[in-house]
Amino acid sequence: LVMALVEAANFYDNVSAGAARWRLEAEGIASVLFDSGMGQGLGFAIPVRLMVDEGDRERARRILAQEPGEGA
Repeated sequence: LVMALVEAANFYDNVSAGAARWRLEAEGIASVLFDSGMGQGLGFAIPVRLMVDEGDRERARRILAQEPGEGA
């Protein structure tokens, strides 16, 4: 399986990134986190990038823009 991954969102903490990933998974959108843990303890923050298939990006962004429990 080959996917063209694109960034749907980015976060500066792993908890928020993980919650967003699970929201997408619950809606049937496969996702992966890039750069999780990068920069920790180094005095700077590198955002955690939430990546999805290019064809799912707009739907993923709509879902993430909603309040949890609001419905897609």
